[in-house]
Amino acid sequence: MFKFDERIKKYSEQALKNISPRFASLDEVTEYNQQKMLKAFIDNNVSESIFAESTGYGYNDRGREIIDRVFAQAVGAEDALVRHNFTCGTHTLTVALFGVLRPGNVMLSVTGRPYDTILPVIGVGSTENENMGSLRNYGIKYDEVALGEDGRIDYEKIEERLRNGPVKMVYIQRSRGYSLRPTVSVAEIKKVVDIAHRYEGTMVMVDNCYGEWTEKLEPTDVGADIIAGSLIKNPGGGIAKTGGYIAGKSKYVEMCAYRMTTPGLGREVGATLGQSRELYMGIFNGPHVVGEALKTAVFTSEIMKLLGFGSTPEAFEDRHDIIEAVKLGREDLLIAFCQGLQKGAPVDSFVTPEPWDMPGYDNKVIMSAGAFTLGSSIELSADAPLREPFAVWLQGGLNFHSAKIAVMYAAQEVLKVLDKDVM
Repeated sequence: MFKFDERIKKYSEQALKNISPRFASLDEVTEYNQQKMLKAFIDNNVSESIFAESTGYGYNDRGREIIDRVFAQAVGAEDALVRHNFTCGTHTLTVALFGVLRPGNVMLSVTGRPYDTILPVIGVGSTENENMGSLRNYGIKYDEVALGEDGRIDYEKIEERLRNGPVKMVYIQRSRGYSLRPTVSVAEIKKVVDIAHRYEGTMVMVDNCYGEWTEKLEPTDVGADIIAGSLIKNPGGGIAKTGGYIAGKSKYVEMCAYRMTTPGLGREVGATLGQSRELYMGIFNGPHVVGEALKTAVFTSEIMKLLGFGSTPEAFEDRHDIIEAVKLGREDLLIAFCQGLQKGAPVDSFVTPEPWDMPGYDNKVIMSAGAFTLGSSIELSADAPLREPFAVWLQGGLNFHSAKIAVMYAAQEVLKVLDKDVM
């Protein structure tokens, strides 16, 4: 059906054999989270009637109100905002930051420098317009605690910084971004929460992107005050066409609602415009699809290991997000991997990805994505900046059986480049 080098077929078969026990453990987590989601739907009396479209102001939209309760229960939070109006993960995080922080407050990132696209929001790093309305423009201060040499959270330095002055928000970026540091686990988040909550007035916000449903617990289950993420990543299940969520303590979610719309109105307005059915279907399918994405990541790690490349996490390491970083070490191999992955995409398989100057990034970026929803990273994709160490970050996979084919194509294109080296 698909034409692969015989070596790639053998590597694939061996990889599947090697990781069979790992798949069983992933299925156990997936089943737990899927049943947890089903329970939230049942407990909140989800019915077909609430999928009806609202227009105009959107007053008294039951579908909008119930999906907030469903999602909050599923993530162990007091309250939630699940909205198609959030344009992307960065927008959702921005609403949360501006919703909670006030002039004079200090935001302390304890996972080092945040992801590239959030830096202009904070007002740090190079920005083309210093008056674009960043947190800094509004008198909100920023500080950070570097990760330890092992890439993990430095709890002693966090404690030291909190002792040295008031901090309103301790900020955790759960996923790694374009770095090779370990993803932050829920257990590690709990340690930070326990430290932060010893200081009066200090709350914890978690950028939960890529981490939803990868463990049995979410950060809000262990005391995080607020979490936020994108619905075209894990929680939208590849069905939600746009949107984001904010969840956590009721008082903070309410503050974010006032930033999302306007003070005094908050969550009471916002027409759903026929998006409710897809949002409900998306979050319902989210845990299962995340399980498929995790299998894809594990398979990628193992088959690339057989080709001689390192990756993080390795196949049998604990996983706390859906991202797999493959250490290719060379620009040509990185490009080959992305171009090969594209060949196995259900959409735009005929397209050849090329590096380009992507807004918000300091280096050229290459992106492989053949998605039904533009930019959806729960659908299989891979991307990387063209800079040392020339690693590629792969994520997603709506179902493992098709994602496996794309990964095999990626491995095959890498093998072709390696073959040229020895000719």
